[in-house]
Amino acid sequence: MSTKAADFLIYDAESGVYRENPEQVVRDDVEKHYWKHVALTVLKDWRLYLMLVPMLLVFLLWRYLPMYELLGSFKKADNVKPVADQFFTGFSTFKELMVGAQASDFWRALRNTFLLSFYGLCFGFPMPILLALFFNEVRNNLVRSTCQVLTYLPKFMSTVVMTSLVTMLVKQGALTTGYGILNQALEGLGLISHEVAKGGLLNRPEFFRAIYQISGIWEGAGYDSIVYFAAIIAISPTSYEAAQIDGAGKMSQMRYVVLPGILSTVVIMLITRIGSLLNIGYEKVLLLYNINTYETADVVSTYAYRLGMDQGSSRPDLASAAEMLNNVISMLLVISANTIARKASDTSLY
Repeated sequence: MSTKAADFLIYDAESGVYRENPEQVVRDDVEKHYWKHVALTVLKDWRLYLMLVPMLLVFLLWRYLPMYELLGSFKKADNVKPVADQFFTGFSTFKELMVGAQASDFWRALRNTFLLSFYGLCFGFPMPILLALFFNEVRNNLVRSTCQVLTYLPKFMSTVVMTSLVTMLVKQGALTTGYGILNQALEGLGLISHEVAKGGLLNRPEFFRAIYQISGIWEGAGYDSIVYFAAIIAISPTSYEAAQIDGAGKMSQMRYVVLPGILSTVVIMLITRIGSLLNIGYEKVLLLYNINTYETADVVSTYAYRLGMDQGSSRPDLASAAEMLNNVISMLLVISANTIARKASDTSLY
């Protein structure tokens, strides 16, 4: 591409000569002293950048450095040698997982992971939005604050405490304490038999997914509604006034004012939720499931945990490969969801 003097110079009609373009002078100065400006900005706001150091250390130590261990997915497991010195086996570990001896257990875990997350997306994702809409309609600040605090509290309980409460509600029968109050209620309503109630719902694979989803909604819906409630209160009051002038009631205002106003927030949160569709924290499942419910409860994380930690028959190479496959699929889901959202609504993560 050819350039001309007029691209960098301007003609002065009075003197009849070309002079340097002032805008080009400014651009040249910025490019010349770019790093100086960056250093001055960092020095000016050094306190803010100092606050980034702990987060960067967390990402370095718990996100990036562990990636080195992914090499174990392509090597023969050896508890003595470091990963770098282990024998390279190519994709044989992934072959064993997908079509070999571990295929049935791996695909079962992957299916359960997807189903638990998909049900959580279908039933758990809309609940914080509905809660935020209802909170917005409560005009008494004391009542609204009380309701919000009560819905936030379960999120601040540890996973062990939360799963212990769930276990007590649906526990199996015992000679001294009887069985869980939820078992008794469902038996009284005729929804389950006495044998099922006395045996405990957590020992029945067909009830695990429902228990997991209901407890998840109870635990996180209130806390997740904070984002949507913040987006709702940011909507201009003039939008409500215009809707009222047009004769819109409460439901119409929710439909034509509130929901369009928080649509971008919903899309962003949906993309991030889809990105974690196959990343279920193993702690809750590990505390709730047992050998009787592996059929519907065993997920990739717990499957990899058993493979890597099982004494006497541990296979860290298989465990690493299983988690790696899970994360690769999650990455593809994020890219797909982001692409669809960008094309459909012009709102995306990147």
